[in-house]
Amino acid sequence: MTAQEQFVYPDHLTMIQEFSLGNRPLVDLVREIQTIYCSDDRPWIIGFSGGKDSTCVLSLIYMALLQLPAEKRKKHIYVVSSDTLVETPVVVDMIKKVINTINESAPREGLPISAHSVVPKTDQTFWVNLLGRGYPAPNQKFRWCTERMKIDPVSEFILDKVAKFGEAIVVLGSRSQESASRAQVIAKHKIDGSALSRHKSLPNAFTYMPIESWSADEVWMYLMSAPCPWGGSNQELLELYKGSNQGECPLVIDTSTPSCGNSRFGCWTCTVVTDDKALHGLIESGATWMEPLLKFRNKLYQSRQKENAKENRNFRRRTGRVTYNRGEIDDDSIREASYIPGPYWLSKRQEFLRELLTIEKEINEGGESIELITRPELHMIRREWLRDPNEPDWEDSLPSIYREVYGEDLDWIEDDAGAFTRADSETLEKLSEKYGVPAALIRKMLEAELQVSGLGNRRGILNSLESILQRDWEDLEAINERNQSFRKRGKSHVEEVKDEFAEFLN
Repeated sequence: MTAQEQFVYPDHLTMIQEFSLGNRPLVDLVREIQTIYCSDDRPWIIGFSGGKDSTCVLSLIYMALLQLPAEKRKKHIYVVSSDTLVETPVVVDMIKKVINTINESAPREGLPISAHSVVPKTDQTFWVNLLGRGYPAPNQKFRWCTERMKIDPVSEFILDKVAKFGEAIVVLGSRSQESASRAQVIAKHKIDGSALSRHKSLPNAFTYMPIESWSADEVWMYLMSAPCPWGGSNQELLELYKGSNQGECPLVIDTSTPSCGNSRFGCWTCTVVTDDKALHGLIESGATWMEPLLKFRNKLYQSRQKENAKENRNFRRRTGRVTYNRGEIDDDSIREASYIPGPYWLSKRQEFLRELLTIEKEINEGGESIELITRPELHMIRREWLRDPNEPDWEDSLPSIYREVYGEDLDWIEDDAGAFTRADSETLEKLSEKYGVPAALIRKMLEAELQVSGLGNRRGILNSLESILQRDWEDLEAINERNQSFRKRGKSHVEEVKDEFAEFLN
């Protein structure tokens, strides 16, 4: 039986005219959408994640505009989808299909609708932060990815329209039944007597949630009862849900939105949760080519676990200093404080990149077409490695890693290669052993000097050198001993002050 034969209604218009959902006739909801649309000049921005809820909202609005007279279709509607560049591949493919279809069908139907995909800035992508800067894989306590990769690109798109038009209305597929916390957020920002709510963080932006009272079952009833208003069906979407047995990741525009990866489609690299059930479900349903992605994701998850910190992560932070957890000080002893692990070692990042490129190459050789890491990201990661605050990559290893995997070179920028070579690095290591001065310290001082070399104004060089010298350049054992000594002296000083204060009171 085909998807067409399963439809309850022959077309979308008939369903709108005859069906009721969310305790109201669909024709009434469509009329509300039309009324709000025609009431002012504020542009609409539809948050489209590719999941069931946002697809439902997009269908309703598309149909509402289709039923308006041409002269009333005055203001533009932007459909915006956020691509983190590490989304689950099959979801990305489906979103691209919908975006392309909308951009083809809307002009043909005379609808002022355009669909757009936004991505994070190259210097803020997942791989540039994790592989380039060494950020540990995200977890609940350090969820550094969401704002950079999801919130900022969408917010920038919205604020651009606000700057152009004064205000904008963001249309979302949020539903109160998703969770109790979601219901509270929706109710908190609701404007009395209006279908709109104030956006919680973006000035001059309002939100409209047409299906906030719908249940998940009602959303599916709507999606599967008639063909899409732009043609085709939602059968592929249904199969995707059935395959993963999960749900979609909503368009994230604030930090209260749940992380993708638990009971939602999201980034295939997500390590905020222990297991990626959605990705595992897709593999079990036949998408076995994604199995290397799941294994790599699990490797990232293990790399940030506490028991693996020493092996995978530098004991220095990116500031060059060692940061300690506060130790317990009592009257009898001083417990040695544990340090807070810093970024991944450069060697670990090199290992991750080599494996990621190998997975990408092998998947494509197997018949798929996928880009796990973009070429602009590779250029940015190379730049970060060359200028790493703790382990500058004087060997310029990234081009070699790429050549090792792909057997060819990219169009590397020669200026990025740095002024030092492997031979220079080896010479410094020998001198370091001879004179007991850390090689990395000399590297950073030479780099600081090169940055102002040939300039008439060398302002700031002394401050740069002083900052470099203040970093923790010793090995961890020596740094721990120094920290322990400071703590003991600190405790002794506290006791002296207590004694003097007690004597003063007496």
